[in-house]
Amino acid sequence: MKDKLTVIKVGGKIVEEEASLNSLLRDFAAIEGFKLLVHGGGRSATKIAAALGVETVMVDGRRVTDDAMLDVVTMVYGGLVNKKVVARLQGLGVDALGMTGADMDIIRSHKRPVKTVDYGWVGDVDRVNGEALASLLRSGVVPVIAPLTHDGDGHLLNTNADTMAGETAKGLAPYFDVTLVYCFEKPGVLRDENDDNSVIAEIDTAMFEKLRNDGIVTGGMLPKLENALDAVGKGVSEVVITRASALDNLDGGTHIRL
Repeated sequence: MKDKLTVIKVGGKIVEEEASLNSLLRDFAAIEGFKLLVHGGGRSATKIAAALGVETVMVDGRRVTDDAMLDVVTMVYGGLVNKKVVARLQGLGVDALGMTGADMDIIRSHKRPVKTVDYGWVGDVDRVNGEALASLLRSGVVPVIAPLTHDGDGHLLNTNADTMAGETAKGLAPYFDVTLVYCFEKPGVLRDENDDNSVIAEIDTAMFEKLRNDGIVTGGMLPKLENALDAVGKGVSEVVITRASALDNLDGGTHIRL
């Protein structure tokens, strides 16, 4: 029987506010067994870019990453946000190690091809070195991964944190019984976005197609669910979408299974 591993993905909004960050990290520290954290930090990147005179350009919710913006996101994601999280976890007795995909060559990507939009230095994941991450985890280290990867030719790439969490979970599935948890501000996937009590408890591929065709699931939730279904199709035991404040009890929220 494989050891249990919990992979948590948490958005920038949660890690950038003191109260929500402290609450999240206390709950994360209390998770039993092996664990790994993937974080965002987009609002901080936008704020610091503005202070440095670097324009933020978004297309369909994705950040265009030119040379100047790559410098900003590297400083913010790999430095400011990542090391703040690591320091807080160390204070809670968790032996955390801050990483990007370039560290130990754990996540390698390619620069997104130019089609209708040139996103610049944005990466799409090619592979995850699950063996190296599993070795770190088994040594007692808790990886804290910033949303940056590399291409193997010396270039860092800004990479979607949801995608990184899903790819990391899949890369570790041969070594662990993996549960992937996407934390955000809602209690789960909702039938009515204005009603927090309308959580859809379970979603499989057939239900996802119906929810999408009926227009119930739209916008940013579509790629999140696509990532989740891809993950469970490639070895991840379960994906949970829930509030960050619900880490201490994952019975609620939306559960994605085969």
